[in-house]
Amino acid sequence: MIDFSLNGRRQRCGDVSADTSVLELLRDRLGQTGTKEGCASGDCGACTVAIGEPGDDAGPDYHNVNACLTPAHQLDGCHLITVEGLADGKTLHPAQAAMVDCHASQCGFCTPGIVMSLFTLYEQQRRDQAPPLTQQRLESALGGNLCRCTGYRPIRDAALSMADYPAVAAIPSEHVVLDDASDDATAAHYAVPRHLAALRALKAERPQARLVAGATDLWLETTQQLKALDDLIDVRRVAELNVIEETDAGWWIGGAVTLARLTPLLAEPYPAFEHLMHRFASSQIRHRATLGGNIANASPIGDTPPVLLALDARLRLDGPRGARELALSDFFLDYRKTALAEDEFIAAIFLPRPASGANLKVWKLSKRREDDISAVLGAFAWTLDKGVLRDVRLAFGGMAAIPRRAPGAEAALEGHAPDGEAFAAARTALAEELSPMGDVRGSAEYRRIAAGNLLERLRLMIAADATTTDAVHSTTQVTLDAHAH
Repeated sequence: MIDFSLNGRRQRCGDVSADTSVLELLRDRLGQTGTKEGCASGDCGACTVAIGEPGDDAGPDYHNVNACLTPAHQLDGCHLITVEGLADGKTLHPAQAAMVDCHASQCGFCTPGIVMSLFTLYEQQRRDQAPPLTQQRLESALGGNLCRCTGYRPIRDAALSMADYPAVAAIPSEHVVLDDASDDATAAHYAVPRHLAALRALKAERPQARLVAGATDLWLETTQQLKALDDLIDVRRVAELNVIEETDAGWWIGGAVTLARLTPLLAEPYPAFEHLMHRFASSQIRHRATLGGNIANASPIGDTPPVLLALDARLRLDGPRGARELALSDFFLDYRKTALAEDEFIAAIFLPRPASGANLKVWKLSKRREDDISAVLGAFAWTLDKGVLRDVRLAFGGMAAIPRRAPGAEAALEGHAPDGEAFAAARTALAEELSPMGDVRGSAEYRRIAAGNLLERLRLMIAADATTTDAVHSTTQVTLDAHAH
């Protein structure tokens, strides 16, 4: 039984198969056909809806998601808003009215999804009493919505003018209470444990059951490959997997923490990592995808694993036989193969606190800036001690069957000045130790050249920083000397 609110009205849906998506539930069972199916892979945004999860006194906390990739059972206890639920009689919601007045729609196929992303943006602005929209935030909010007709200028104009319309209150919903103490499955083959002990027990009983969190990767097996996902354990509501624990040495990040929730944490210690998160797929995906899932799927082109490898991250694996820790560098074994035992799961990821003088740069190469998969991703960590490179860690995605470090290139730089000779040796070592494959995102030769170019970019950046630092020190010294005289 799925117990939720749809556009303010309570719904109870029984006999829903484990691999039913929100999109299927809406269109095939509930008759809500305003939500469209476009790509069925989370790229176009035509299926975008808003899910409100229990929040504070200001009402549910809404975020936009791809209905095609969201398991219907994850609606339990939530408020689902679709395009049919926005207008109050004949009065349009500001997101809708602005789209009409700015002539931001033609064919209308993608419009419902665009409107729903604008609705969640409007709600976030209202709840947070945020300052006026910036271009960056607007692009982030709409990065997962494809417009085939009008282009984005009138859509942008509509978004920026929403605040000019009469304010509307949050859409009310019939109250749905989640029983956090319950560890019962919501369906015969869709289990929703609330605590770590229950998850361990389920893995002992059903070790072959697939784990699902954000479903942004797993659900492609049913939408693209037409496979049945008939035995699932949902980890999104396991309390212990949603905790971020700060220690003196760093942060233990629960395996079910979403990328949207993780991103603000990264801003101060690792701004380069935080910047990457805004180029990770789209806001619809970031609201659902989890850090643990991005690691566990072991994709060679996943965005976060190379960065975590460069930061020397660790994992806490758990299961019926207890917990163990493992360096992330020992986790990836081969293409889509990891050190996880059949009954284990990723409980937490340890992100070390940056050491004094530590540097991190991350560069993602893809065919488009927004909502795209990496062709090559390079993550580079180092310190510069008296003009010599120390603690060098270079990690890449898209350059092998797994995300991996480049120990030969690291050795060529470690203990050397960041000059042309050292980096030339590093590029040579890199070409010898990594063997990328070719695909639609880039040929193997392109990837080899691109990875080497990223190392050269790193050299030029370090040299430019050193020149700037020397100039600042020189100016400071002159000033001090002048005062001394």
